[in-house]
Amino acid sequence: MNYVSYRGQHGFWAALIYASLSAGCAQDPAVRQPDAVAELRSASVVGYLPFQTLPDSRALVPPPPADGSEAFALDMDYSRRSVVLCDSPAWRLAVSDAYLMFPHAAGTFSCALNAPITEADTPHLYLLLRKTLIDAGLSTYAAKNYYRRGRPFASNKEPICTPAEQGRLEENGSYPSAHGAIGMTWALILAELSPGQTEEILARGRAFGLSRIVCNVHWYSDAIQGRNMASATVAKLHANPAFLADFKAAKAELDAVHRRGLKPQRACKSEAAAVAL
Repeated sequence: MNYVSYRGQHGFWAALIYASLSAGCAQDPAVRQPDAVAELRSASVVGYLPFQTLPDSRALVPPPPADGSEAFALDMDYSRRSVVLCDSPAWRLAVSDAYLMFPHAAGTFSCALNAPITEADTPHLYLLLRKTLIDAGLSTYAAKNYYRRGRPFASNKEPICTPAEQGRLEENGSYPSAHGAIGMTWALILAELSPGQTEEILARGRAFGLSRIVCNVHWYSDAIQGRNMASATVAKLHANPAFLADFKAAKAELDAVHRRGLKPQRACKSEAAAVAL
């Protein structure tokens, strides 16, 4: 499978992210925004897992909650409580979390790790995150394409945090959440790489999936089943020799970065406040 890569200058992406964060809930849909799933279509990087060996989400996740069920009532409750977070720190973090392109996405767990993740400092880890993004994201599509679940914004008519993507999201099934799968896949891998920060890493992985609820583009059950697909993806990865080789190299890189005392390149206090929400 072929994908399209976003490898523009870091400053270009930073400017786009800043514009989205500054605009808050009343963003102009005409404002150019990077495609949140562009990295899934990268021509230069493919995942570790051949397409036919990906976890089968159609077999692994149950049907989405039915209207009138207790589970759907919980989905609705999370949705109602999340839309009021518009323009909050959690909303601004959700805008940032929406964009999966690199190098921006590489820094998602920098604060949790208390270390930068860059192509220069940790090239094997940087590539590992890009490749596992593809594996985790694609693992959700068998169920997404089968159930074609509608998005929360289609029901509640409230704004989403990346309005330029609304047309694509309307055509893409909500269940399970690819972002949720990606965030927790990264968290599980990074917790193995840096076990001393397991709690912070896993909390950030959960927040990454919940950002999609804050964005008003996923239901709570979408995020939960995304986490389940992350567990299945990581299990498959641990049987893949190429992944294991990169994992070993990435651990050495991360250990070296910690020994050198390099610090994250993100506003970690602000992020911690948003994660707490």
